[in-house]
Amino acid sequence: MHAVVTVVGKDKTGIIAKVSAFLAGKGVNILDISQTILQDYFAMIMLVDTAGADEELSQLATECAQLGESIGMSIHLQHEEIFNAMHRV
Repeated sequence: MHAVVTVVGKDKTGIIAKVSAFLAGKGVNILDISQTILQDYFAMIMLVDTAGADEELSQLATECAQLGESIGMSIHLQHEEIFNAMHRV
């Protein structure tokens, strides 16, 4: 199953490394990634495959949010279809 991970917050060293290492440790494969820095703010969107994950999507989403809090970022993980529905014009 595909999911979308969004990461937003003040830019700092190691954000991509921490998020990607966390996801890899959970058995989540990163399929595509886009990131940018807008002045002092970091923004990243990842398309991930959760088929190899040992946990349910809701648990992964909770743990992503907790990781975000611990590194001072906002991290959200949601099913790809929900993300698409929320951002459809």
